[in-house]
Amino acid sequence: MRKQNGQIVRIGDRWHVRYWEKRNVGGKLERKRVTHSLGLVTTRGKRPPADIKAEAERHMAKVNGGAIPAERILTVGDFVERVYLPWVDEFKRPSTAKGYRDIWQDHLKPWAASAWLKDVKTYHVQGWLDQIGESTLSRNTLKHIKSVLSAIFKLAKQQGYFEGENPVWDTMVNPTAAAPAETYAYSLEEINAILSFLPEPASTAFAVAAFTGLRQGEIQGLRWEDYGDGELAVSHAVWNGKIGEPKTGKSKAAVPVIRQLAERLEFHRLRAGDPAEGPMFPNQTGKPLCLGNAVKRVILPALRESGVEWHGWHACRRGLATNLKQLGVDDVVIQRILRHSSVSVTQACYIKARDVAVVDAMARLETKLTESLMRDEALLSGEAAITIQ
Repeated sequence: MRKQNGQIVRIGDRWHVRYWEKRNVGGKLERKRVTHSLGLVTTRGKRPPADIKAEAERHMAKVNGGAIPAERILTVGDFVERVYLPWVDEFKRPSTAKGYRDIWQDHLKPWAASAWLKDVKTYHVQGWLDQIGESTLSRNTLKHIKSVLSAIFKLAKQQGYFEGENPVWDTMVNPTAAAPAETYAYSLEEINAILSFLPEPASTAFAVAAFTGLRQGEIQGLRWEDYGDGELAVSHAVWNGKIGEPKTGKSKAAVPVIRQLAERLEFHRLRAGDPAEGPMFPNQTGKPLCLGNAVKRVILPALRESGVEWHGWHACRRGLATNLKQLGVDDVVIQRILRHSSVSVTQACYIKARDVAVVDAMARLETKLTESLMRDEALLSGEAAITIQ
């Protein structure tokens, strides 16, 4: 492409520079007339001031440099759907890929799709996040949306579709957005109550969740050949019927099986015909049972008349962490049992303070204060007696 000087024009209250550029439109290279914003109009004259001319020269130097090949000049929408989402499908877990795709379709696409990727600045991204933040989404969801957007530009830079600093870095989500709802952890009393109401095999599946802390997909992925020597080896996870790897590398580990769970598993195996291999919790066709369907068809109906509330499978995982903590188990040990990559995740998201524990702690403080006051009074009384003598 020959060198261009560009044409500075005023549109409304902003100065722009116009020039020609080859761009990838729907997979075809097309020569397009481009208008790039340079800044606000701050003078009364009809001619652009020196700072606007300098900005136009800087921008045209980048254009003439041709750092990004024409075939890689895409809109954000084209890049996400033709490059980023296929990359996510290839390298991320299916559940993660679905989550990213949903965030793009439901939240980012309406605002970002038509923008030219290479021209996106921090103020553009902040504008998108501000618009999304006007909804009723929680702060954590908004942070997740921002994280996905940052990952999009990170890959774009790695693949040569974008230059410069990631424009998401210095943005912020709505600070007044609602805080995330508090998550739940089952107590031992609730676990025993639920186990007493559930029929098999849902009862044994729930016991595995409550006494090992395995994730829902990991329970669905359990095979009889994974169970032996008092341990469950976590080596597979099932999501939407697809068998894959556990969530992280550290998730691949053996989890001890306590006696009460071992007894349940042995009865469960006998009821199933004493299999030596295959899914531990199969459906009628012999494939891994979908625990989500089990909740709708078996668990919720069984608990409806019991007065016990269902808080989901992950409440078992949080419950195990919390119950172990109450028994005095060290946080690092709890992290290893739950197979988290970091103990900070265990502490921040999984160990919950029980109301009973909080009340007990304050009661102990009350007792300590009373003892301290009694000692102080006794000392003062002793000093007074000495003075009188």
